[in-house]
Amino acid sequence: MLSGDPKFVASQNLPDFPYARYAGLLGFEGIPIDQPDQVGPAWDQAFACDRPVIIDAHTDPDVPPLPPHLTFKQAKAYASAILQGDPDADNILRHSIRELMA
Repeated sequence: MLSGDPKFVASQNLPDFPYARYAGLLGFEGIPIDQPDQVGPAWDQAFACDRPVIIDAHTDPDVPPLPPHLTFKQAKAYASAILQGDPDADNILRHSIRELMA
């Protein structure tokens, strides 16, 4: 969205699937994350691992991953993408403002 393109809904819907468990079946390390306080320990575990790692992070799709230092150009493109008809625009904007204020 930071490039100004609206959300392509078909590319955003992922099936509910146990990716971390599946990673284990393949011989990888699978680390599920469903709470914010699990992120740091998951990264520690992943970096200490001796094989490939899948981090299965369960996130809110309406909370965009904004860069830590958002430029005006990025903010403008982001707003443009949202205003082009994103079906979740209200929730996304609410979460974005909350994140920027924090």
